[in-house]
Amino acid sequence: MPRSVNVVAARKRRKKMMKLAKGYFGRRKNVWTVAKNAIERGLQYAYRDRKQKKRNFRALWIQRINAGVREYGLSYSQFINLLKKTDIELNRKVLADLAANHPDAFKAVVDKVK
Repeated sequence: MPRSVNVVAARKRRKKMMKLAKGYFGRRKNVWTVAKNAIERGLQYAYRDRKQKKRNFRALWIQRINAGVREYGLSYSQFINLLKKTDIELNRKVLADLAANHPDAFKAVVDKVK
């Protein structure tokens, strides 16, 4: 009895991976083993960096808030502590946007917590 090989499924699987390699340079785009390794590494980086992106944005928001409150004689940690004590529930993303783009509104928040 001849060996049964499911070529249809195998080709579909490889074709799906090769589609992800579109735009890669050199043999990474058209040689199966090289492309597969490049794609797997790229997917690992994508997974890792989706997490890192959240960290980076939080750090950016904290820097913007800190720069904004320094003008009013506060540090970031003092400001966040005062926010919690006065039960103002604005997240860092909103506070950073206010500090960067709406200084009057941010000043009102700072005056409220002082």
